[in-house]
Amino acid sequence: MREWIDNQWQNLFLYVPFLMAGGAALYFSLNSEPNFIYTEIITVILGLLVLWRKIPVLIRAILLFVFGFYYAATFTNIINTPKLNKNLHNITYTGTIEHIEHKHPKPQLYVALNASQINMNTDTVHIRISVPDDTEKYTVGDTIQITGGLFRPSAAYAPETFDYARWAYFNKLTASGYATQIKIVNHNDTDSLRNYLHNNTNSMLADTLVLGYKNAIPKEHAETWKSTGIGHVWSISGFHMTLVGGWLFALFYLIFRSIPYTTRRYPAKAPATICAWCGLGFYLFLSGTDVATIRAFLMTSLVFVAFLFGRSAISLRNIALAFCLIFLINPYYVMQAGFQLSFAAVFGIVWLYTVIKPKMPHNKFIKIIYIAFLTSVIATIFTAPFIAIHFGEIPTYGLIGNLILLPVFSFVIMPLVLIGTISVHIGFRLPLDIAQYVYEHLYKIAEYISNLPYATITMPHISNTAIIFFIIGFICLICIKPIKIKTNYVLFTIFMCTGIISIMTTHTPIFYATPDHELVAFKNDDGILEFNKSRASNHFFAFDTWKQINGQPTKTKNIRRKHDHGVYRLNTEKFNLVYMQKFVPTMNNIEKFCTDENIDYIVSYFNINSKTCNHKILRDGIQIMPNGKVIRTPAGRPWHHNRHE
Repeated sequence: MREWIDNQWQNLFLYVPFLMAGGAALYFSLNSEPNFIYTEIITVILGLLVLWRKIPVLIRAILLFVFGFYYAATFTNIINTPKLNKNLHNITYTGTIEHIEHKHPKPQLYVALNASQINMNTDTVHIRISVPDDTEKYTVGDTIQITGGLFRPSAAYAPETFDYARWAYFNKLTASGYATQIKIVNHNDTDSLRNYLHNNTNSMLADTLVLGYKNAIPKEHAETWKSTGIGHVWSISGFHMTLVGGWLFALFYLIFRSIPYTTRRYPAKAPATICAWCGLGFYLFLSGTDVATIRAFLMTSLVFVAFLFGRSAISLRNIALAFCLIFLINPYYVMQAGFQLSFAAVFGIVWLYTVIKPKMPHNKFIKIIYIAFLTSVIATIFTAPFIAIHFGEIPTYGLIGNLILLPVFSFVIMPLVLIGTISVHIGFRLPLDIAQYVYEHLYKIAEYISNLPYATITMPHISNTAIIFFIIGFICLICIKPIKIKTNYVLFTIFMCTGIISIMTTHTPIFYATPDHELVAFKNDDGILEFNKSRASNHFFAFDTWKQINGQPTKTKNIRRKHDHGVYRLNTEKFNLVYMQKFVPTMNNIEKFCTDENIDYIVSYFNINSKTCNHKILRDGIQIMPNGKVIRTPAGRPWHHNRHE
């Protein structure tokens, strides 16, 4: 045992990012905000203690976890995004375009405006607006007058699900809304380079693969690519950075090799690496600096530095260091799908080739296929739990998609799009046209794969408890150094099986309600959800969120539940519940329901109070389990609004 413990010292640094991320994840997942004082001072003290060498390992681990918790809290307080007081309709205001997200079929505008125009006591707020049409060519810096409405970001529709209010808070977004009319008051003649390239290339592929606009492709195309397992090509990350970095290095290496004056003094790889790194930095900012792109850039930078100094370029320590750097930039990244998927895949791939070191065939062609196969398999295994968590389904034929379709993106479409993005400015559009032609034929293959039986497997809701077991399992697998007995494999299997058992034994709710009680859902006797309405524009994503938790396909029709004179009832062996959405049914029935001993819970769209039955009245976002337990959706965090605020 002593020998086994001594063998672990070399890998202790690998635990650092996971401990900090665990503390931050705990903070972001709390139901209510902790009552902190002197948060910033405590964070600094914890950071200094962590760096002190004389601290014992176990205490240092605890300090790292607590530091992650407090660092997330401090960062949250510093962000302090202004919150909209209430939803606004038919208002007119003026603002400046800061960013344009070129979505399909219509773009979205990110606008900064004076907060006094929407009755807020702050200086400037940032909003996101869906434009009424795509005929107008907007420019970053344009001053525009908008007529339309603004909505407060919605909180999560169930515990442990995506919280749009939290996402908006950390992206400094006060509200999102719609525009019935937009008028350009003052046109900015100096457009941003990113928007200029978008307008000049007029290419969906250039928008996604070069400029980083994630939603530029049609939604049905995105679903098809996702079901084939290569949806990640539409989010600029390590795949794109590796390709671009490799091409830039090869280009500059050939250039410097042809200059004798340089190569006689320095190895050609040194200036080539520096130039390639500068080119990647330009690509990073051109593509919008998404978290996955930042992670890939930092990782590539570490590889370049190691390459320059003759050190091991690819290692788990380098990935852990990149993880720590991104965490310190923004601890909220640990809660985002892009961050989790990127690092899960990279940790798995690097672990495979640096720790396992599989034997390679001698034939070069077979070796390339074998490496592609192993990389796809390990990336699929390491990302599968996180794909299931964030998207609710797993692509069955993802491995096939990665082996057949991804090479075409890598060696045909991607280089053509990069060349075309540059050449189109001198009137040479052929590379973009060829790339589009190849894309259309490749999409037909992807469509065929996605239409195969069981192309995607719908997954049940994965609780935070199960997620913790999965993550600990992966940490054991890559961080523990076994001696004789493969301890890491044993622990990995135990934690993974425990996580799966946790999912299988978790019961799903039989009643759901949004925080404002505008939309509710009931599970019927067949296990299918029925809603009080088939559409709810303010809660568009609630339908799919609840269906996914219930384990049913999200693309099915929303079934409406029948009511009795405006009253919806749910009668079970454990409890009886009534829901009233309209004003008249509430006024006509509230007194009767209060005195009825058979009614356990009262839910109403209106904020009702009654001294005699306040214990029955449920408020805020809720889910009720089959045993009658009420689970409340977190609503008391800095990024949330009170229901009747």
